[in-house]
Amino acid sequence: MRTVKPVPLERMPALLRAMPKAELHMHIEGSLEPEQMFAFAQRNRVPLAWPSAQAVREAYVFDNLQSFLDIYHAGTLVLKTEQDFYDMACAYLQRAQADNVTHAELFFDTQTHTGHGLSAETVVNGLHRACMDAPAQFGMTASLILCFLRHLSEAEAFECLEQVLPLGDKIVGIGLASSEVGHPPEKFARVFARAGQLGYRLVAHAGEEGPAAYIWSALDVLKVERIDHGVQAMTDAALMQRLAQDRIPLTVCPLSNLKLRVYPSLTQHSIGRMLEAGMVATINSDDPAYFGGYMNENFTQTFAALQLGSQQAYQLARNSFEASFIGAAERALQMDKLDALFETF
Repeated sequence: MRTVKPVPLERMPALLRAMPKAELHMHIEGSLEPEQMFAFAQRNRVPLAWPSAQAVREAYVFDNLQSFLDIYHAGTLVLKTEQDFYDMACAYLQRAQADNVTHAELFFDTQTHTGHGLSAETVVNGLHRACMDAPAQFGMTASLILCFLRHLSEAEAFECLEQVLPLGDKIVGIGLASSEVGHPPEKFARVFARAGQLGYRLVAHAGEEGPAAYIWSALDVLKVERIDHGVQAMTDAALMQRLAQDRIPLTVCPLSNLKLRVYPSLTQHSIGRMLEAGMVATINSDDPAYFGGYMNENFTQTFAALQLGSQQAYQLARNSFEASFIGAAERALQMDKLDALFETF
């Protein structure tokens, strides 16, 4: 890792805003802002439990992951058409562009929506069309990662995988999301093995609310190449060493961790210690409409709380491109842009 020039702390927000970065952990349904939720509800004649967008925002107080998921799933009921998914993705991509995100890998699930009577095609085609339009419209690239919902059964995950196989070239990876506690990675061993045989890149949420043991299982049983969240790795020295040695990326979401009370305050967040330990940590927004900020908000709040500097900024941005599923030529291009910014800033 190259050494970069120190930047005064008061200049750090400008540097964080300006630097190119990849976002690797963002649930597209979690970018549905209350105003857009109401617009879709009106468009599709779906009644909502809240009288206004402001009332929805005021409901975004969560005790844990499950209390968030309850309101999150209620919001997805307004999504009915391919155009809804396209519009939702474009709204996110526009915000990402404003934050100098140059590549985004969007998590989505079909199981929530097929449970509402939609087809997998409606979901995938709408999101994929937005990804295809991203270079021309937003000057960035984007791709899709399908997440199985871990509170559902492995049989249902297999059914989900079969439904998207005709659309398989529109998806780059398979992930695992939803309620972690009580749903260990082992539950999905066979369906992940099948997804790997089909050539999908494999990732999984592990070690957010669940223990470090779930991270071991995600690596050894599911054979994932990237861990989503992974903050509980800090409780296991042997695991930390393995993650650092094997260059296994962690897609960390600081404001999400704060909002879901994984950490009592950002001043106690472990991402700085992850970098010191040589781990390939990245910063991401998770469910930005619900957790109080998109990419730059996650960066600026975390850096202010932990007094991180330009070296950590460079490392996190570089890690994001290293950990992404873009091709070698595109990765080199992004790294060059990053280096150029730090040379001249």
